[in-house]
Amino acid sequence: MEHNLEDLLRRAQKVLDLNWTGEYTRPAPRLYPHQWSWDSAFIAIGNIHHRQDRAEQELLSLFRGQWQNGMLPHIVFHNPHAPYFPGAEIWHCHVSPHAPRDLETSGIVQPPIHATAAWWIYLHAQDQTQAKSFLAEIFPKLKAWHDYLYRERDPHHEALVYIRHPWESGMDDSPLWDSVFHAPPLDLTKFSASHRLDIRIVDPKDRPTHRDYTHYLDLVHLFRSLDYDEEKIQKASPFLVQDALFNTLLSQSEQDLAQIATILGKDGRPFQDRSRATADAVNQKLWDAEHGLYIDFDLVRNQTLEKHTAAGFTPMFAGIPSKERADQMLEYLNSKAFCPIHGTCYAVPTYDKKSSGFSSRQYWRGPIWLNINWILYHGLRRYGFHDYAQWVRQAIIDLPKTYGFYEYYDPDEGAGHGTEDFSWTAALLVDVLSETSP
Repeated sequence: MEHNLEDLLRRAQKVLDLNWTGEYTRPAPRLYPHQWSWDSAFIAIGNIHHRQDRAEQELLSLFRGQWQNGMLPHIVFHNPHAPYFPGAEIWHCHVSPHAPRDLETSGIVQPPIHATAAWWIYLHAQDQTQAKSFLAEIFPKLKAWHDYLYRERDPHHEALVYIRHPWESGMDDSPLWDSVFHAPPLDLTKFSASHRLDIRIVDPKDRPTHRDYTHYLDLVHLFRSLDYDEEKIQKASPFLVQDALFNTLLSQSEQDLAQIATILGKDGRPFQDRSRATADAVNQKLWDAEHGLYIDFDLVRNQTLEKHTAAGFTPMFAGIPSKERADQMLEYLNSKAFCPIHGTCYAVPTYDKKSSGFSSRQYWRGPIWLNINWILYHGLRRYGFHDYAQWVRQAIIDLPKTYGFYEYYDPDEGAGHGTEDFSWTAALLVDVLSETSP
């Protein structure tokens, strides 16, 4: 590795060290003091090249917050008094009989990439004996997590699970959700913007609007009022969406859980079967042949969500599309709607730049997020699209190298936005720089 990349690798590792609490890694030192679900998975993917013990502990610490029904919450409040909004006092998860009694959590989930992270740890571990012991400990927790999703979040038995809050998608403020939230009336006086710590720490222009945040909190209050009972939520929630990214990561994680099961001497076929069923359902229900990508489905209104985001290309990560469909997806991705290879932009914007509502700096409304880039990078490689994959990989390196370890980046100018010293930005950079054969 050339000298300047070695220095960049050390800088990324220092960010991970800075955010390590002794038990888990904060996503960022100022804005996100607690443990977030898919953040921890990406952090573990990077940390395995730096500190195997921390990579393993990251996931085990997260699963301490797992509910008795298998649900893995999107936030674990190891220190509930650390300032954050909405904090544990807003979620009131103790109203559910399934919630932990010794630890505060949120009452929603994030995308299920954890089995993939666990398998990544095993594949890249220096101490394979320790890594196998880790797999044995986390396997039943991963199985319970996936079982919860298929049991509680698939009401029509389609092998497609739903999300019930934008935050569950991971792409919190995506334009995808604008049409879902268009109809319900809002009481914008329910909470004051002064409660929001995010707009005091970073530029408000980078963050969701007060209207959007009111929608988010409306859903939290609804779930709380229903004691987080999934059957009641299915009947009452205005937001139930079969999300392409979420189901893609579930399909791949089922593949990886099958691998883990085999290593442990267990039968991996049930997980392989569920993975294929979900992949088939994504292909049958979420494919948009006209535009050449995958889109989401709104179960409440029984209609597709006609917004085109970078998540629509992620099914390549799990090997879901045919080669013919993948070729069509690459054509759309490699265009001015997103970022043509060797163009003046950075790859990959999270939203079609030609669509209304695109923003180069506002949260998930267009900026580049390196976790989506990492998923796309591996999906493109899976289909042999090595030139574009290298274009995406280069952005994973160049953006933090030039602008710092930010939460997300302007796809045209490259400037960093959101909070600084962001852990998964550092972790995924560590991972790509640690590759033996890019």
